Amino acid sequence: MSDPETTPGTAAHQKIDTSVPHSARIWNYWLGGKDNYPVDEEAGDAYTGVFPGIVTIARSSRAFLQRNITYLVAEAGIRQFLDIGTGLPTADNTHEVAQRIAPESRIVYVDNDPMILAHARALLYSTPEGATAYVDSNVLDPERVLAAATATLDFSRPTALILSNILGHIADHDEARSIVTRLMDALPSGSYLSINDGSRGVDPEFEHAQDGYNKSGAVPYNLRTADEITSFFDGLELLEPGVVSVTQWRPDADAPDAPVIAEHGGLARKP
Repeated sequence: MSDPETTPGTAAHQKIDTSVPHSARIWNYWLGGKDNYPVDEEAGDAYTGVFPGIVTIARSSRAFLQRNITYLVAEAGIRQFLDIGTGLPTADNTHEVAQRIAPESRIVYVDNDPMILAHARALLYSTPEGATAYVDSNVLDPERVLAAATATLDFSRPTALILSNILGHIADHDEARSIVTRLMDALPSGSYLSINDGSRGVDPEFEHAQDGYNKSGAVPYNLRTADEITSFFDGLELLEPGVVSVTQWRPDADAPDAPVIAEHGGLARKP
């Protein structure tokens, strides 16, 4: 097992604040992970008290991403991944799913949280044939992200860009679309874009809970309509079934019928 490369930046010099809840740690708690603190568990429990379905959304989002990556590696032949807004490592991270199928796969994770940086070297181990790297950067600076990722990825080869539950942190929709466009413009034909995000227009209870969370002083997460999420794929070739509730995106053949939930996603190819 080879060590991951870590590109230190601003997060490397920040202290981990355990006195206030953190969205990545709360998400980790909902996924069943252990990398969280009592304050995160309290915030997570308070949220589930209002909307218990958030645990289903978190875990369905993760399962959607795993199905995306499996398709990309096993059927589309992708061997390079740029995963921005990684979050805390849990089970079946991007490199684990990809390298299980193709050990030579190369993955760059991007985040700017000091706790995630601390866990990257300890947990994100690659196969000897492939590579994992961690870039300490922010999705709001796509040019810096891309420049740092070139140390591990060859952008003359098709690459999958993963934006899982990250674009909701960008309040302005036009800015979010611009960032997606700038990132995809750097990738060659045959590359892919995978996006999933919390959505409006499906579950009023979820919207009420999220709006309340956003007003609590925590870092807000902005829900978007399915049409707004679909607009991130403009100019690309959406794979069937398009942008749908994540439970409806190519579910496993033996999976029971899953309900539509307020988390939409899709996968598209750059022509």
